[in-house]
Amino acid sequence: MVKAYEIRDKTKDELLSLLDTNRKELSDLKVAKVTGGAASKIAKIKSVRKNIARILTVHNQQQKEGLRKAAAGSKYISKDLRMKKTRAMRRALSKAQMNAKTLKQQKKEKAFPMRRFAVKA
Repeated sequence: MVKAYEIRDKTKDELLSLLDTNRKELSDLKVAKVTGGAASKIAKIKSVRKNIARILTVHNQQQKEGLRKAAAGSKYISKDLRMKKTRAMRRALSKAQMNAKTLKQQKKEKAFPMRRFAVKA
């Protein structure tokens, strides 16, 4: 069984070779299943499929990280590299936009400040 933390430090070529060996093993196991192979081989199919998924996940993460580094200083970032968040959060006003006030509003607040009331004890 391949652990994700073990394959994170491998290079792209090592990952792809590992992927090829796992895919070859999976095809051999599928042939064994069709021809009526041992139960242990049939049970191993699931773990090999999961290993392939782990390898592909790490490979895709490394590719995306490389693209992020390449696009780090650029003005525009492609959509798949941007932060996902939620649609509402992406469209929400920024803090600066939220706190921006018109000239009229600023004058009004200066002329009529919030009243302070003394409360009798």
